[in-house]
Amino acid sequence: MASFVHLTSAADAPRIRRVGIRADSRGREGSRGVFCFPVLRSHTLTHQWLRELARHGNRGGMVAVHLRLDDAEPVTVGRYNRPPERVTAAEAVARLAAMADPRGWEVFVPRAVTAREVRRIRSAPQVAGWRYFPDSNGRVPCTCYGCRVRGEYGSRRLRERRPHELDGPPPPARVLIARVEAAGRPGDSAALRETLHWFGMRRRGPLPVLAHLVEHPDPEVREALAWAVGRWRTPGVAELLDRLAEDPTAAVREAVEAVRD
Repeated sequence: MASFVHLTSAADAPRIRRVGIRADSRGREGSRGVFCFPVLRSHTLTHQWLRELARHGNRGGMVAVHLRLDDAEPVTVGRYNRPPERVTAAEAVARLAAMADPRGWEVFVPRAVTAREVRRIRSAPQVAGWRYFPDSNGRVPCTCYGCRVRGEYGSRRLRERRPHELDGPPPPARVLIARVEAAGRPGDSAALRETLHWFGMRRRGPLPVLAHLVEHPDPEVREALAWAVGRWRTPGVAELLDRLAEDPTAAVREAVEAVRD
């Protein structure tokens, strides 16, 4: 039997004891399953993913779920930024155990893990492992919109100390509203697109101030409007997107479909 560790939030432990690990994760090939890592001699390498996973789903701390799979169980193994290979569970353990540096590697089980396959659940060392990527320590963190995690401890101070030239932090809402009003009607397209870019980084916004842009003659402005407000939690966003969904320009309609996906 091949032994693995699945790291998850402590809040999931009671459910895992009852019914096992749900196939909530999606592998590179699109199938749903469970990510895990072999139990190696090195305690640090076995729990290497903990700090990175804790950045996104730490509810009450993290726990280590030990599970055993049949040696012939089909799994995939690979580094997080490379295409995985299909192997058996025993082959995955042997391959990672033989590596000089298996950091960043992961095993994916393309199915749910049953409660019988879960051997034990124990508390995990909350400071083990790397964050962002292996060998990231000592490198300047990226503050672009794609890399940063909203709500992460110290993220706002980091963005203020190292602002990204394209991704902020964005100007205050009152400044952005003033720019929209200064642009006039229908308004300069370049200035409006830049302002909508910053609006898109907010969770809420002044929808009545931007509603008139639905009828802007430049389709690029209408497309930027869809991207900006599509994920807002402001009342009225759904109605505005309904209007943009009937836009004569295909790029605008595609933007609406993307933000609603």
